[in-house]
This record gives sequence, structure tokens and C-alpha cells, in this order.
Amino acid sequence: MHLLKILVIMPALALLVACAPKENVSTKNTGAQVCLAEAIYFEARGTGEVGRRAVGEVILNRAAHSEFPSSICGVVDQRYNGSCQFSYRCAGTLAYNDQQALANARETASELLSNRNKDITNGALFFHAASMAPGWFGTLTRLGTFGGNIFYK
Repeated sequence: MHLLKILVIMPALALLVACAPKENVSTKNTGAQVCLAEAIYFEARGTGEVGRRAVGEVILNRAAHSEFPSSICGVVDQRYNGSCQFSYRCAGTLAYNDQQALANARETASELLSNRNKDITNGALFFHAASMAPGWFGTLTRLGTFGGNIFYK
């Protein structure tokens, strides 16, 4: 009798599992993806795909480096001597005023987290707008310019 119940129930359970909606990992907004997209939006929204990718690479490189927080959100939110590592974080309310730029930032973040490939910055940990004077960045090794930002290690 028990065997008959099992034989009837098992195919029904298999059908339920097969028909259950699958989670699409590429569109899932994880905390890391949200933090990475936020930083890309505010630091590189007007720089094109290469500029967005380079900023994202710096955040990923920092998360993998022992001198920075080990999570993407930790890197984005990091403060040093009371100052934000990413200036937009200390500028007040975060307002996403450009929906296309936000969509681009989310797409770049998703791509970096799912298929990083080669790091186009060659391990950069720092960057600043090309329009700024280098300041203390001048003591670092300059790795290149991507999308209007200069990158260093």
C-alpha cells in the first residue's frame, strides 16, 4: 500500500518541480549588484561602457584586496578618517535622475559579476576624474585613462 502511494506521489512531485519558475540569476538584484550599480551610476554614468566597466573593476579589485573591505557593499560604503572613499556617498541623498544611465549601470554591474573576463584596468585600486589635479594620486602608479577617469595602483 505504501509503495503504491509513493509510486503515485513521486511523478506528481517531479512534475511540480519541473514546472516551478526558475530564478534567473542574471537578473537577480543581489546586494552586491545593487551596491556596484550605485557606484557605477554615480561615479561613471557619463563615461560610456568602458568608463563604467573600469570603475566597477576598481570596486571589485578593492573587494579582493586585503587593505579594503572584503565585500562590494563594504568597499562602496567605506570611510577613511571620516571621509567617504567615493565622494557621492557623502554628498547627501542619492537621487537617480537618469533612468537610462541607471539601466546602463545595472547592466554593467550584472555583467561584471557574472562574466568579469579580463580586468581592463590591470588591477587599479584608485581613480579620479581626469579634470582633477592628481594630488596624492601622483605618488601612485598610473595605469591608464578610461572614460574620463585616470586609474592607479
